Amino acid sequence: MTEVIVQTIHRVSHEIKRRRLELLRVVDLTPRMRRITLGGPELAGFVSLGTDDHVKLLFPQNAAEQAALETLVLGAGKTDQPMPAMRDYTPRRYDLDTLELDIDFVLHGDGPASTWAEQAKPGQFLHIGGPRGSMVVPDIFDSYLLIGDETALPAIARRLEGLAADRRVLAVIEVENGAEQQKLESAAQVNVIWVLREGGKNNLLNTVKELQVPSGNLYAWVATESKVSRQIRRVLLDEHGLDEKFVKAVGYWRLDDSVDE
Repeated sequence: MTEVIVQTIHRVSHEIKRRRLELLRVVDLTPRMRRITLGGPELAGFVSLGTDDHVKLLFPQNAAEQAALETLVLGAGKTDQPMPAMRDYTPRRYDLDTLELDIDFVLHGDGPASTWAEQAKPGQFLHIGGPRGSMVVPDIFDSYLLIGDETALPAIARRLEGLAADRRVLAVIEVENGAEQQKLESAAQVNVIWVLREGGKNNLLNTVKELQVPSGNLYAWVATESKVSRQIRRVLLDEHGLDEKFVKAVGYWRLDDSVDE
């Protein structure tokens, strides 16, 4: 009798480990998107199974916070130690053979992460933690609808790179202007709609309302500003009739409380 393994969306937990990594390279992908490659022996054992996983990046702002990093235990609960600023970022690429990790930063001029990325130079060090866990979405769908702004681009690009050639994908991505459009690689059949904020002729929500969503067994993923993500989710469910079980919508930042991504 042949055992049939049914692939499903599932969550995998990981050991939370803090790593001190060296900055190896800095490459500007666009005027506002910078890729920073980190590496070193402490990356050994790093695991990220989900394309939208997050690691914590730690940005000490003073000597006390810098010193606390040496003994900080992530996930240990409340502590009296001074805590450095932390921001969530998607692992864009990692290679355990070369011990390298790519993180893409939006350079928007606000917050500890963007400020750090703007001055980042090879030879500096950065502490990271996690991922705490991975939401694994196997490539079992006929088609995919991927929606987000530039903060979602690393996760969208990573998802596209892992899809089979017979999949259909519609990606709707909001960026500042035409210079921020990135080339996205995939074996799948991909159609990208770039929504440009410059000029203000349209926005992400209105574009989604007017979409003709891909046919077949569909998985939809949304990541942008928190309120906008909630609004897009409702449009996908109420106006486009998507199956709620296969729609994931998350807020990567808040308009009234900016969070680096």
